[in-house]
Amino acid sequence: MQGAAGRGGASGLAFLSQAGNRTQAFASLAGAARVAAPQTSSTDLVTTLTGIRYRVTQGGSGTVPTSGQRVSTHYTGWLLDGSKFDSSRDRGTPFEFTLGTGAVIAGWDQLIAEMKPGERRTAIIPANLAYGSTARPGIPANSTLVFDIELLSAR
Repeated sequence: MQGAAGRGGASGLAFLSQAGNRTQAFASLAGAARVAAPQTSSTDLVTTLTGIRYRVTQGGSGTVPTSGQRVSTHYTGWLLDGSKFDSSRDRGTPFEFTLGTGAVIAGWDQLIAEMKPGERRTAIIPANLAYGSTARPGIPANSTLVFDIELLSAR
């Protein structure tokens, strides 16, 4: 994958802040990322045991994928400052990978393994579940990443 999902719209970002625009939402999130829990009024923000924070923005149906299945996704990724670094939606081509094989960042493997086809989430993935201390093109080292992820299918 070309971007952060692989070792590989903005509508889902609204939950990050009551601010009303993306710049203010990311500024609010940047402050929230420095503390254990996000400083947001959203009551439907879920925090996983590993520290990923997410909100389901569209429900799905069917069964969650299992390790070894091929999954198809659409995503957009941003840095905390609001800079978009990659988007399969912008390219018009879904991103596919095999779940649970390390083909993507750990945060993606964890999130996708809990999603049903058709489900869409906005997720805040801490640096240790993204690229950690390794910089990538357009992604500085130790970056917390924000993704809008949709699981299209699993087979």
